[in-house]
Amino acid sequence: MIFLCFLGLGAAQADPITLDDFVDADPAQARIGQLLFYDKILSGNRNISCGTCHHHDLAGGDGLSLGIGEGGIGLGEERFVGDIRKRIPRNAPGLWNIGHNSVDVLFHDGRLEVSDQFGNGFDSPAEEWLPHGLDNIVAAQALFPLTAQFEMAGNPGENDIAGATHDRIDAAWPIVAARVRANETYVNLFLEAFDTVEEPLDISIVEVGNALAAFITTEWRSYDSPYDAWLTGTPLPESAERGRALFFGEARCASCHSGPLFTDQSFHALGLPAFGPGRTRTFDKMPRDVGRMGETDLLSDAYRFRTPSLRNVALTAPYGHNGAYPTLADMIRHHADPVSTRAAWTTDMAALPNAPRFRGVDFAIRQDTREMARQAAVLDIHPVALSDAEVADLEAFLNALTGATADDRPMGRPDSVPSGLPVD
Repeated sequence: MIFLCFLGLGAAQADPITLDDFVDADPAQARIGQLLFYDKILSGNRNISCGTCHHHDLAGGDGLSLGIGEGGIGLGEERFVGDIRKRIPRNAPGLWNIGHNSVDVLFHDGRLEVSDQFGNGFDSPAEEWLPHGLDNIVAAQALFPLTAQFEMAGNPGENDIAGATHDRIDAAWPIVAARVRANETYVNLFLEAFDTVEEPLDISIVEVGNALAAFITTEWRSYDSPYDAWLTGTPLPESAERGRALFFGEARCASCHSGPLFTDQSFHALGLPAFGPGRTRTFDKMPRDVGRMGETDLLSDAYRFRTPSLRNVALTAPYGHNGAYPTLADMIRHHADPVSTRAAWTTDMAALPNAPRFRGVDFAIRQDTREMARQAAVLDIHPVALSDAEVADLEAFLNALTGATADDRPMGRPDSVPSGLPVD
């Protein structure tokens, strides 16, 4: 099917997604990955898993604007802050379709890319220390939350993983792998599923990453939405059809949300309201997030973030790299008029579990008039006049990107894990 974008960009081709569009994954490895994904044995203090912030009950996310990582208790909006030092500075992205063959960059700032720069297949924060043998970009991505202090590693002095990470990013991964090797159940599963594993010592962080990727890339596939049915001839509901025409036409959404996953995988400044602890850097301790610039150090990349996929977007609120907006309608209105909606934004729109000791930090950056002016000056989207009815139609179309079986995952959450630790 061909859609005219009316953007001076030519026609945008939308092709149906098929199983052949995804990376291959071995089912036995995916079974190991499912267990590891929910096993807190991978975290420094054995108190958080990948699934805590990417949970099945929350459509692969955590339902929060900014997550509560290591040290928190519970799930989603009910997650108790507990003994943590800061909130996670960015929204937990959904995992839908990241195993699609077109995906070559991940994280909000794109700090992980498919690349030959370091001889291991990826340009990543680990640079030449990222191990060889990772099957795909998802396998590489799975390794980095394990080394993040406020996500899964914990604080220096609390455990050996946190201490090793602060020595060098790759120093923690052998410790994680050793924990897995010490569990007889995991050893037997790896021996059976991996040709590279002939004895327990062969289980390295590479096999752990590949198992996690086998699970993630199969578990979160979704391409059976009403839109997919429309691609093969089934009409959309009237409101969604009007929204589709707007999306690919006068609303100009497809200028960035293009292709089968509805993302150009590029970086754009949306002028979202700022809040949270910021993603601070060694030489920049201000509680701000400079986006892509944090990876490239190019001023031209300041405040630009990766375009998210819109598949199953209706299931993954709140929206934006910092979860600034609680509803799709709010996010659509921001795209249509970013200056006015940014000015009208109120702090109660952020989904942040109550943490009295963070009150002085959560919104401190908003008091810095110069920083707010810098952020407001960088904007890559242009106003589009939309009526309330048109916003509703666009929202209807975005809902039509929800897979019919999105709530029915092939493996789901395990009831228990080999470590015996509790499963969130």
